[in-house]
Amino acid sequence: MNNKSVFSVISLIVFLLVLNLSPQHSFAVEEDSVKMNGMMPQKEFYDLKKELPEVINRFKFDSGYTFTYPDAVRGVYVTGHSAGGERFNTLINLINGSDLNAMVIDIKDDWGNLTYIPEENSPYSPIGKPYIKNPKTMMDTLEENQVYPIARVVVFKDTELANKKPEWSFKDGNQVWKNGRGESFVNPFLKEVWDYNVDLAIEAAKMGFQEIQFDYVRFPEGFETRDNELSYNHGDYTDESTENVQKRVSAVTDFVAYAKEKLKPYGVKVSVDIFGYSATLPEAPGIGQNFSKISENVDVISSMIYPSHWTSYFGIAKPDLEPYKLVSEYAKLENKKLGELESSPVSRPWLQDFTASYLGSGNYLEYGKEEVEAQIRALNENGIDEFLLWNAGNSYTENVDYTPLD
Repeated sequence: MNNKSVFSVISLIVFLLVLNLSPQHSFAVEEDSVKMNGMMPQKEFYDLKKELPEVINRFKFDSGYTFTYPDAVRGVYVTGHSAGGERFNTLINLINGSDLNAMVIDIKDDWGNLTYIPEENSPYSPIGKPYIKNPKTMMDTLEENQVYPIARVVVFKDTELANKKPEWSFKDGNQVWKNGRGESFVNPFLKEVWDYNVDLAIEAAKMGFQEIQFDYVRFPEGFETRDNELSYNHGDYTDESTENVQKRVSAVTDFVAYAKEKLKPYGVKVSVDIFGYSATLPEAPGIGQNFSKISENVDVISSMIYPSHWTSYFGIAKPDLEPYKLVSEYAKLENKKLGELESSPVSRPWLQDFTASYLGSGNYLEYGKEEVEAQIRALNENGIDEFLLWNAGNSYTENVDYTPLD
């Protein structure tokens, strides 16, 4: 290389140093170089771009707890009273002595109360109840026994919030509307209601729960018969050209997608409880549940398929008397529906571990070991390995084989 070429290169280097390139700048620099064999000059290009990391790490919360997702979740429902009382140890023993491995614990209950007392400066202190006296002790016990913890958060059935914020609810005249059981709902059309529930779900994630299960993700039952009688705000869904049925479906589906996105930094799975009959319809028009659309936005779908809750679907006149057949027929239908999705969630249905004597003589069975195992076997035979057991009093049948096909 001659002196002139050397000088040119040095000048270029000085120029670039003075320029103080930032990571955002990229230059292709040309240098005339003569090969040692005397051939004609060729262009050589040097990429001076400082490469940025391909992925910028996002915030990810660490609760400090370590839980392993089981081979398949097999869980029981646990109220706040049970989680904070003596029954909790009984349920831990039940799980440790069987193939059960998970608990669905009420964190926000059916009336809109938190089942524990949050910190004093928490905006949710007014709705806290002292059912779970020491949440940390409870979580420590779950971790010690490797019981997969799922937080149940009841969303739109919320009498507490409806009375506190009537403008977020449905009004019948000047009063907050109540159903026949004295329960009130808040309005799924409103983003304020979404954020209220998502923030509570985040608190549960911070406590160490590995999954948030949203329940009552819907409008009140039979809403199609009263949507024109009640006064309420359509929020961002006021488009006059869209039918009310589709507005309700959109609001419910959008909430689920919104909640899942907001919970991503906390590393929790998101599941939703849904009426079993919703899978048998294109969509449930009154309550706004579209099985397929909700399923596309969750990690787990938990259809409530208690035999006692069905009418004569699937050609079964008295479903409570035929738990195996009912669950088997449902499983076939659900598999077909989920198979149509590009990305389907885990199926984890709710099964019946209670006796529905309210159906009247000749219409119900005493549910025990045989009936519970029949439901589980029906799921397993249709390729569904996960399930949850419901008993409102948390008194579960003993000596059940929870893996009957093993």
